Amino acid sequence: MSIPPDPRQASSGLPPMSQPGQMSVIPFEKPRALKDSAIRLWNFLGKEKKRVLFILCLVLVNSLALLMIPYLIGRGVDSMSGVRVEFPLLTFVVVILIGIYMLDFFLNFIMNFLMAGTAQRLIKSIRKELFAKLRNLPISFFDSRAHGDMMSRFTNDIDNISTTISSSMVALMADAVAIIGSIVMMLLLNPLLTLLSLITIPLVMLLTKTIAKRTHKLFRQQQGIMGKLNGYVEECITGLQVIKAFNHEAEVIDQFKEMNDEMCKVGVRAQTFSGYLIPMTNVISNIGFVLIAGAGGILAVNGMITIGVITSFISYSKQLQRPLNEVANVFNTFQIALAGVERIFDVLDEEGEAEDKEDALPITRTRGEIELRNVHFAYREGVPVLRDLSFKAEAGSTIALVGSTGAGKTTVVNLLNRFYDVTDGEILLDGKDLRDYTRASIRDCFGVVLQDTYLFSGSIRDNIRYGNPDATDEEVKRAAEKTGADAFIGKLEKSYDTMLSESEGSLSQGQKQMIAIARAVLKNAPILILDEATSNVDTHTEMVIQQAMVNLMKGKTSFIIAHRLSTIRGADVILVIDDGRIVESGSHQSLLESKGAYYKLYTSQLHNIDTKT
Repeated sequence: MSIPPDPRQASSGLPPMSQPGQMSVIPFEKPRALKDSAIRLWNFLGKEKKRVLFILCLVLVNSLALLMIPYLIGRGVDSMSGVRVEFPLLTFVVVILIGIYMLDFFLNFIMNFLMAGTAQRLIKSIRKELFAKLRNLPISFFDSRAHGDMMSRFTNDIDNISTTISSSMVALMADAVAIIGSIVMMLLLNPLLTLLSLITIPLVMLLTKTIAKRTHKLFRQQQGIMGKLNGYVEECITGLQVIKAFNHEAEVIDQFKEMNDEMCKVGVRAQTFSGYLIPMTNVISNIGFVLIAGAGGILAVNGMITIGVITSFISYSKQLQRPLNEVANVFNTFQIALAGVERIFDVLDEEGEAEDKEDALPITRTRGEIELRNVHFAYREGVPVLRDLSFKAEAGSTIALVGSTGAGKTTVVNLLNRFYDVTDGEILLDGKDLRDYTRASIRDCFGVVLQDTYLFSGSIRDNIRYGNPDATDEEVKRAAEKTGADAFIGKLEKSYDTMLSESEGSLSQGQKQMIAIARAVLKNAPILILDEATSNVDTHTEMVIQQAMVNLMKGKTSFIIAHRLSTIRGADVILVIDDGRIVESGSHQSLLESKGAYYKLYTSQLHNIDTKT
């Protein structure tokens, strides 16, 4: 069934109808960086691209159907504007309108359902790649950034992207089709009135571009401040005991207030600037509407168009106004989301840990012989930490590194694990440069106990088993027995199944350290690194651990960093490091006899102990 042609339109050469004024508008002009981010975001869709294209097809069908509504309304008006009402035409128009509205409801339900799933899978993909990137980033990346800011990227920024895509993407696609379709229909109805409506488009584009440029910077700044604020909050929660112990609550509140106020100011400015868009575009739209209404009235008086054409043209003009208002309403959300996209891509674009050489080999077996040859290293260019450091650790020997804080002892550990690579010189394992081996196999060769103990959320058993995921419960228990940890674990209500986290308050620092040492015992690596491994235990516990360590280190190459010089007297070689250089080396007894730097350190510690006693 087709709508019969309108003879009054045929005389004027008008196709299906037109509408007074409102402009077609590009939502906002994005800086080039944002366009690049949007393209990269599209690439994240992967298999979801087909689903998005299908949704786009549904949007196209739905929008084209909605585009017929103003035309049908105009025909309905014309059916009632003659001497008598044309009931067949009017009935047909009403039935078709009802059908279009029902189709709109059904398609919107399907589109929003599909887009919600697509958005969540996209966010899942981004979150997965971001986490994989974090795993691949060098230690230096985390040493120079607040952890709270990274958490903000994982939570706030990703949530903003998810909200924008799931709630606004379908609407924006529909708006784009509505804008283009409305302009086409308006041109078919009356080119002159369409031309008048398009006069205001450049003004709107200029306005949105100007506001977008300003607000994007502000929203990006807002997200950055939020990351710093989250980092500060995390720092305060982690160090709450220290804050209270030093009675610094007031200072902490003042600093938080300062950062919070700064974020509030930036947020207000961003919202204020973006809030200008809706009222200013409305003013421009109304100016266009006045021009179209006036011109349409003149044409109608002269018999050049029908009342129905004017009615349809007005409806199409309003149909252009609606997408513009919707874009303005989601403008803030998009700016925040795009700022989040950029912050996430900032991390993804970071240079990862240097790749292994193409010919790098995995270590299948090692004697454990370590040699440093003329090693130089600096965390920051121009600030050397190690200077021409050379020594050799024979397989199965115990090497102790001593010296003042900041001398470079822990840096040696970082280089041995290849958390960092040497700036100059080389480190040899069994006579071969560490860089000739794969990183993963190097780290499998080392058992490490660091000064800063870290326990993961989970049971005590899981934390010890972290050193060897395939270990049996019996092996876990034996590792704990060797370090003396079994004694206090057995007294806990749930024993090895006791749940804890890094911030677990029911365990002392010494007990946490013993669990960490048991973890290294269970790994049973051929090379051990003990960085102040007994720094957080009492004298009695230290003696228990020391005895366990003597048995543990048999047949293994061991590196011990210690401030308590009494714990390293049995080391084969003691290296005294000062300002990144080895100033003395030898056994405990020979160094005491030489009465050099080590002798001064040792006797000063004995003097302090005697004084305290």
